This record gives sequence, C-alpha cells and structure tokens, in this order.
Amino acid sequence: MSLMSQTGSSYYISNELGQCKGGYAMPYTAGASKVKEVRFGLCFSSVESSKATQSLYADGARIGSRRGNKSIVAASPPTEDAVVAADPLTKQDLIDYLASGCKSKEKWRIGTEHEKFGFEIGTLQPMKYDQISELLNGISERFEWEKVMEGDYIIGLKQGKQSISLEPGGQFELSGAPLETLHQTCAEVNSHLYQDDNLTSFVMAVLIWKVKAVAEEMGIGFLGIGFQPKWGIKDIPVMPKGRYEIMRNYMPKVGTLGLDMMFRTCTVQVNLDFSSEADMIRKFRAGLALQPIATALFANSPFTEGKPNGYLSMRSHIWTDTDNNRAGMLPFVFDDSFGFEQYVDYALDVPMYFVYRKKKYIDCTGMSFRDFLAGKLPPIPGDYPTLNDWENHLTTIFPEVRLKRYLEMRGADGGPWRRLCALPAFWVGVLYDEESLQSVLAMTADWTTDERQMLRNKVPKKGLKTPFRDGLLKHVAQDVLKLAKDGLERRGFKETGFLNAVAEVVETGVTPAEKLLELYHGKWGQSVDPVFEELLY
Repeated sequence: MSLMSQTGSSYYISNELGQCKGGYAMPYTAGASKVKEVRFGLCFSSVESSKATQSLYADGARIGSRRGNKSIVAASPPTEDAVVAADPLTKQDLIDYLASGCKSKEKWRIGTEHEKFGFEIGTLQPMKYDQISELLNGISERFEWEKVMEGDYIIGLKQGKQSISLEPGGQFELSGAPLETLHQTCAEVNSHLYQDDNLTSFVMAVLIWKVKAVAEEMGIGFLGIGFQPKWGIKDIPVMPKGRYEIMRNYMPKVGTLGLDMMFRTCTVQVNLDFSSEADMIRKFRAGLALQPIATALFANSPFTEGKPNGYLSMRSHIWTDTDNNRAGMLPFVFDDSFGFEQYVDYALDVPMYFVYRKKKYIDCTGMSFRDFLAGKLPPIPGDYPTLNDWENHLTTIFPEVRLKRYLEMRGADGGPWRRLCALPAFWVGVLYDEESLQSVLAMTADWTTDERQMLRNKVPKKGLKTPFRDGLLKHVAQDVLKLAKDGLERRGFKETGFLNAVAEVVETGVTPAEKLLELYHGKWGQSVDPVFEELLY
C-alpha cells in the first residue's frame, strides 16, 4: 500500500446536540485554481455521547444516521499481468519488489484496515450471501461504486482508492487510502470531533455513511468484535470466492482452528512504511516484540457460541493452531543476517494456496513457489510466476507482523470505532518517531526468543496480567504507552488524544474483553445478545 493524502473541497462540521446548523468552515482548494464549497455536518441527537444517534449532512442533504460510530477498510481481488515478461522472474526480482517499498520519511503514511461482522438486527443472525449481494449492489447503484465480480457473483466494490471486500464468512473489510496524519485517519473518536485542514477524513466518513445508509434500510448492522460471539461455523454463510474454497479444503490438513480463523474472526491492522532495509529491520523487530502488548490492549473476543471461551482474545489464540507454516512470531527476524532476502527465502518456503489464471483460481495447496520460479509447478508446468503471483502469495502468509512493500501490524482484535483510532496512534507513536523507536529497541534488546513466544502464547488468555520477568506485562505496557505518547507529541500534529481509548486499559490492566465478561456476568444476565448493541457500528 503506497501512501497518499487526498484533497477536496471546503467543509464545515456541526456538533450542536439535536440540530445541524452552525459549525466550522474552512476554504479548501479543489484542483489547481478552483475553490468549491461542500458543506459537511455531523450532528448528534442524543446527549449520551458514547451511543449518540448521529446524522451526516453533505451540501445540506442528510446522508444517513446510525447508532454509535464507524470507519473504513479492504482488499482488492487478484490481478493478472497483461503481458507476461519474456524473462522469468529471479529471486532477486522478488527481493527488489520488497525493497521498492522504501520511501523517504516525508512520504510515510498510515494505513488502517478493519473487518466487522454483518448481522440482521432483528434476529442477530449473520448476513446471508443474498443479503450481502443486495447490500453491495445497492451501494453500487446508489453511489456509483464499481462492482468487483467473480463469475456471476458480486464479491466487492471499488471507488477510486476506496474498496470493500468480503472475508470467507461474509465479514466486511473496508479500506481507504493511506493517510499522513491520525486526524485524517479518524475524523472523530467518541463524540469528540477532530478537525484538520484536509478533507480526506470527512470523505472517509461519507463513504461509511453510504454503506450504512443502504444497510440500515435492510435491517443490517455491523458488529465490532474479534470473534463471532454467538453463532457456530455451521451458521456462517460461505462466500462464493474461489480462493476461499481452496483454503477451506486445505485448512483442516494443517491445523485444528483454521476454519474458525476464516469464518469467525475479525481483526484491525495498521500498515506503516520504512525508509530503508535497515529501517524495515528495526520496525519489524520492534513490531514483533510489542505485538503481544497490542493484542492485550485490544483483546476483544471472550465469547464463543454464547458463552465465555476462557480467552480474552480468542482470535489471537486461534492463530496458534491455524497453520504454523505461515503464522507466528518469526524468530529469524532477530538474526543478524535478516533482511529482505531472508524474508523472501521464508516466503518461498511457505506452501502455496493458489495461482490465478484466466479469472480462475487453480489449487496449488502445499506446493512450492520455488518450483514455480523454475517453471515446475505441477498444475501449470512450463508457466512462470509474475510479480502479481508473488504479491498474491505474500497475502497468504499470516505472521504477527507481515512484510510486503510496507509492514502490517496484525495482532489486534476487531473492535468498535471508539477504539480503532487508538491502534494506529499506538504504532505510529512508537515506530514513526526515532527516539521512541530507539527506546523500544533498547527496552526489548535482551528479550529472548522463548520470552517473546511465551508472551505471544499467554497473552490471549491472561492479557496485561501475563507475568513477565519481575512484574506483569501491564508494567511494560505502561512504559510503551508513554513512549507512544511522547512520539506522537514530537510529530507535532496534536495526535496524543487518540491514545485516550487505551490509557485506562494500561492504567488498570483491565482489557476490553474483561469488561465484556463483567457485563455478561452482571447486567446482561449471562447472555451475549447485548454485545450486538454494545459494539454496534
């Protein structure tokens, strides 16, 4: 994901309770010479800020309303090179592909992706594919999004740099263009409105309102949680996507929890840039070392099929027995020899899932990309990979931190909007500020492979109460959060407020999952049904 910020028109924001007038206005240039005014209003009709009914207005027209807050995320379908290169790819080409992600600091951006469960508000049952199809077609027709088709099935949407895609069990993944600041990424947190001089964040708000405008007419809501709290795998619809059929058949051969990962989990991840191979190595190591802390801070999946499952992050635990050939903590990243080439060697040895040819997926499960490089892939002998094949293969590798032409931080559970903005704030604060990054590397330099793995294994159950050396992980998290806050302050964009959503978690050591469990055993009367309202977008 390369990084860019968008420009747009002038706008205003209204935050007066119960009405939409007044607000904030700022001229904004659209193009080289024109100044076009588009007026935006975000209005609250309830004084209960955490669950306010909100309405978004653009140029005076009401776009929609909803209970709670929202956001955006996604992935594109595979593509094929229009022309296959005359010379086969070499290993060096694969290394160069990763290295092409290096960019100067002023071009670093922030990408935030997240998934959510769609459900029928009246029954709490998962959305069926025909409902998903109706929703996607409705968005496309009303707001002129381009449809992404697989055969006769609609499987996603695209509009400029924005896209919507489907995960195996119908989870919605939404994505916007990577942005320069957290203000652009998150237009609002809870009822507090962050205002900046770039329209991008409000464009993203409009996009999610478009999704909600159609969904609400259908009686559909979206749940921000890490694991499906009520329904079993048999209750989850199967999406008509070829790659997921291949994965569904392969998963039981390599682990016991792979189907749960596919059909019953939702995550949020942050994608960040690096300036060089050396910078990539530093951020990769810091990201892996701190990933269990992020898992604990955002642990939000304590229920399975209507009951507590014994974990704070069931989603994280599931990855420990999904497919250990393509998941985990990657201890080789801490070797002195690590770099782009070593990651390529690792990826080449991760068994393949598929290749995409003539708009169809070809099952290549368990086969070697090294053989593919040599033109010896059994299903298509004599065929050589393209860079798109390599890019697709990289998307089938699932470690806690993943390298593409940027780094993906993958350890957090899906959650409600009010916490989503804290995740990019956490990682930007510790990885995009040189002083904080150096402090993290110094803090974690003597952590052993066994200690990192211990944290990864125990945090899904114990959270911030995981014992570590002479104390608890909570105490380490307090130091890291201070580094994140200091890093954001030095960036100079007034972004530290985005950490407020996790400050209480760090101070008390009580994760979001533990709060849900308290509600379950208390006022919810041992029912998980209220979680659909509690974490509703």
